[in-house]
Amino acid sequence: MPAHRLNWNSSSLTHGWQRGVKSFYWGLGFQEADFEKPQIGIATPLLDGNLCNMKAYEVAKLIQAGCAEAGLIAFPFGVSGVSDNITQGHEGGASSLVSRNLMANGAEMVTSAHCYDGMIGVHHCDKNGPAFAMALARLNYPGLIVNGGSILPGCHAGKPVTILDSYDSQAQANNGTMSYQESEDIIRAACPGAGGCGIAASFNTWGIALEAMGLSLPDTSSIPAVDPAKKDDCLRVGQAMRLLLEMDLRPRTIITKASITNAMTAIAAMGGSTNGVLHILAVAREAGVDFTLRDIQAICRRTPVYCNFAPRGRGTMADLHRIGGTAMLLRHFLNAGLLDGSCITVTGKTLAENVSHCPDVPVDQDLIAPLGQPFKDYADLQVCFGNLAPHGMVFKVSSRQSPRFKGRAICFDSVKAVSDAAAEKRIRPGHFVVLRGVGPIAAGMPELLVASAALAVPELDGQVAFLSDGRVSGVSHGVMGIHCSPEAVVGGPIAAIEDGDEIEFDLLEGTIHLHADLSTRKAEWAKPVPGRGYLADFAATAQQAHEGCVSSWVLR
Repeated sequence: MPAHRLNWNSSSLTHGWQRGVKSFYWGLGFQEADFEKPQIGIATPLLDGNLCNMKAYEVAKLIQAGCAEAGLIAFPFGVSGVSDNITQGHEGGASSLVSRNLMANGAEMVTSAHCYDGMIGVHHCDKNGPAFAMALARLNYPGLIVNGGSILPGCHAGKPVTILDSYDSQAQANNGTMSYQESEDIIRAACPGAGGCGIAASFNTWGIALEAMGLSLPDTSSIPAVDPAKKDDCLRVGQAMRLLLEMDLRPRTIITKASITNAMTAIAAMGGSTNGVLHILAVAREAGVDFTLRDIQAICRRTPVYCNFAPRGRGTMADLHRIGGTAMLLRHFLNAGLLDGSCITVTGKTLAENVSHCPDVPVDQDLIAPLGQPFKDYADLQVCFGNLAPHGMVFKVSSRQSPRFKGRAICFDSVKAVSDAAAEKRIRPGHFVVLRGVGPIAAGMPELLVASAALAVPELDGQVAFLSDGRVSGVSHGVMGIHCSPEAVVGGPIAAIEDGDEIEFDLLEGTIHLHADLSTRKAEWAKPVPGRGYLADFAATAQQAHEGCVSSWVLR
């Protein structure tokens, strides 16, 4: 038995001087013995109008039942999630990153205000898992994150299709290379039911990263949302939560520079989303770990790509589950010498111990490359610095073999303007497509998927580069330089780019350069007045992308 009380925090209420509050517990149906039990908050992003989250309450209730079996009392509570797909291309896009910080604050608020002894976060959509990792790092209460599961691929013309095909088919229909009816058929078929986006987009990037970081149980990220095994996956969480309480194993013991390096390395090796970079930086800041874009730059230069998930290939998380799961993949990365297996995890065991039972990657598959034979010798993700991005810019290049690109700027100030220009064929190979004024302070740093998808048509894919102070979805592919810091609205050099300027980058050198005398130009951008309260609050506190867009007080 542990020497400390498992109800280390909730006992201040259940046995505190303010006895009147116990009326609420009696009203909840407590029995006398329940006042000795640890209380756990289950942070649940409730949003039935989103495929990713539509099983959130069901998952939370399963976790609650598993906690009861483990002698814990768990309470699901809601936080403000939004759909990263439904909000694409209109004002709702500004809510996506903002929702991460709001969910982190909400999870921290409810868990601390109700004196819970631990917290379990449920990862269903892109920003859920990062938000709960930030909250756990901030609270340093025992806890872990459970994955709600991926969506299965749809089927069109006898072939699997995903959300990636939806956006690509829309762009192809817009420029006349696919019929409207075929694009409509693909869009209707791509998402057949519940679950987070099934490719290596932001949801699954973070799911795998959480296991590599040690904040999720092994294989929780690879089970599809509709698989019967997901029920058992949720029910086992209660015993894991109890073990964390008994060991008094806290998030800041798990979240170290080594474990964050593991998470970022896994993101690079799987060919993951650029959003993972932003969230890794945010979790590091919340945990007080010294980890910067310079660290990420070094990791991405040395890490080969071992996975062929979409959007760089065709694979999905359903494929990974079929051939062995996330723990098998992490063991593969360990065997490749990419990860530090000594890091402690929420199982109370090391990462190496968690995956030691896993089989080797099967040979009769094309999702994971054999040891020593990666798909690419360096990551699709890279970080560059230069006169255009003094604090850094994140690149993702999955459809171009050369690590260098030089082109002429063509500038835009809206997603629709980029989409229209591509459809009208005003964007041509060799262009550097610049979309600015969409950073965290200016616009909440929305995803620009509709713009990047417009550049992914065959005649432009890999032949043009996209540059922005905003974000792109993990569904995006092509040549993209985003998270430009500082952003235009705070005087970043990106504001000074003019049509026709020559811009070049070298990913392996880590440089991005605008061939112009910036001392003769003013980097000014009109600061918009936020039209929504949540955007005004975010703009007043959010830091720049190279700090993970955390709130300013986190850095004090």
